[in-house]
Amino acid sequence: WGSVTLMLGERNLAAKNQGQRERSVQYVKDVLTMVSELDGEIITLVPATVGKVVPDGTEAEEWGWVVDATRECFAHAKKVGVRIAVEPLNRFETYLFNRGAQALALADAVSPECGVCLDAYHIHMEEFNVYDAIRQVGKRLYDFHVADNNRFAAGLGQIDWPKIVGTLKEIGYDGALTNEFVAPVDRTPAAPYPEMVERNPVDISPEQLKFIQDHGSSVLTEKFYTDQMRITAETLLPLIK
Repeated sequence: WGSVTLMLGERNLAAKNQGQRERSVQYVKDVLTMVSELDGEIITLVPATVGKVVPDGTEAEEWGWVVDATRECFAHAKKVGVRIAVEPLNRFETYLFNRGAQALALADAVSPECGVCLDAYHIHMEEFNVYDAIRQVGKRLYDFHVADNNRFAAGLGQIDWPKIVGTLKEIGYDGALTNEFVAPVDRTPAAPYPEMVERNPVDISPEQLKFIQDHGSSVLTEKFYTDQMRITAETLLPLIK
């Protein structure tokens, strides 16, 4: 289906430093090329550095930087035949794009063919009304990430999944429900899943491991991961049939 962009370290399309922006654009282009070569269809683009919560410039300056950089990424996306969906995150992970309306504003500034990705976990933290947020994005919704409000599998928290799926059907969404739970690790005796962490992980880069750990999670055991996938499927499949 596609890939996310790991906007870590110096990767930031809204950076004040031109060289930093250029390197960030090249990273996104590389991800787009990779997805194209793997016959994927989409990337979800987080424009600013994850974990950065302090601006580099004025509102007008940052908007100009991020629009220009995203336009360059979009031009490459068209060239390689991959769609871009701008994804807003919650305010504790990034300061610049937190709501669907903000992501849609960037997409509008780039191209009518640039889309938006919404994440159930993030929108339940940031939106005034999550269902209206989905409706506002409408036909520009290219991907929808699935995790409950506690970031465990769909069905293990408080999100009203029948209403979420019903709203997606209402706008005519027929894309993926991309499973993106990031299960938080409980390191206390109260842990509900004491055997969830894989103690001897293989085939994971230091960058990938840092990204997961920065989100309060870790490498998960195959048993725990499979169980979370099963719970998600049992929650959502009856709603989309």
